[in-house]
Amino acid sequence: MKTLGLFRHAKSDWHDPRARDFDRPLNGRGRKGAAVMGQHIRDHGLGWDRVVASPAIRCAETIEIASAAAERPIAINWDRRIYLASSATLADLLRELDGDPAAVLMVGHNPGLEDLIFDLVPDDGTSPLRDVVEEKFPTATYAVLELDIGRWEDLTDNCAKLVHLTRPRDLDPALGPELV
Repeated sequence: MKTLGLFRHAKSDWHDPRARDFDRPLNGRGRKGAAVMGQHIRDHGLGWDRVVASPAIRCAETIEIASAAAERPIAINWDRRIYLASSATLADLLRELDGDPAAVLMVGHNPGLEDLIFDLVPDDGTSPLRDVVEEKFPTATYAVLELDIGRWEDLTDNCAKLVHLTRPRDLDPALGPELV
């Protein structure tokens, strides 16, 4: 059995139209969401043997703020392949993990993280949380999957159960969708 955590970066700032996508920082709401989710991840109580993350500025800031809020510094393996990666690329990255860690937290982007859930968790009606992801996997959302595999190299479609899902708005309604 392996455990996979997926943490989508918090809400980013779109105010500078000249900024490269990779270089976009978090906005104020994103910084608040990252802090709230960092505390939640700490309180959820799972320990991560490895953290792999996209080096995009919004991911780096999300991790920095979340780990400070959790009062738990973490070592991060930065991997540019996670930046805007497809589900297939993310799965390949997991299959290639050195040392076969038991629990991995991946910090990245949509649609890759959301699609990875869809690929790993069967669409057979047994996972109400998968149905929530089908509605939306918003920024700063944290998901935990239990994978029925012995080694990461054995990762395959439909091998997981989605056992935990928390969105920032679940912890602070002010972090929910902006009403127009």
